[in-house]
Amino acid sequence: MRTVLVTERLPLRPPRASDVAGYLAALRRNEAHLRPWSPLRVGDGRRVTLATVSRDVAVARASWRRDEAYTFLFWQRDEPDVVGRLTLGRVIRGPFQNAFLGYWVDAAAQGKGMMTEAVRAAVSFAFGPLGLHRVQASIMPRNLASVRVVTKAGFRNEGRSARYLQIAGKWEDHDIFALTREDWSEAAG
Repeated sequence: MRTVLVTERLPLRPPRASDVAGYLAALRRNEAHLRPWSPLRVGDGRRVTLATVSRDVAVARASWRRDEAYTFLFWQRDEPDVVGRLTLGRVIRGPFQNAFLGYWVDAAAQGKGMMTEAVRAAVSFAFGPLGLHRVQASIMPRNLASVRVVTKAGFRNEGRSARYLQIAGKWEDHDIFALTREDWSEAAG
């Protein structure tokens, strides 16, 4: 849990209890921006609360310890505000050695290459210390900004899954993008 990924502009690290207030502020600041791309919240209502964020941080930390998921918050270097989150989730070991990539970036930070920078750092972590073979992302075809992120990071489009996930209350098609350790090594080499 002491892992810190450092890029040219961003430190990425696992969330801590001390991050809850800043993480909550970032989620509230980006509520409208994230709504079209997010599943509906259940339990505590539709609005993110201190309790839900505290629970999310605790679950992220427990999942990290169990090798089930690796969540990172990130900031612009020398800035106090959380500008995004990235998760290598649903880690599957055995013959698959796969993680599912999910992420979001602050509306004010979009279009500046920060998310691509964060994804590249996470992929390097996945294929390095985590020893994974594959990272995949499921993206709604109309989410062009997200498609650009994974494309710039070297992911290939493997096809479309109809009505794959329920997003904002509606079953949405998703394109499946993936990158393997061999792809990553070839691109770096």
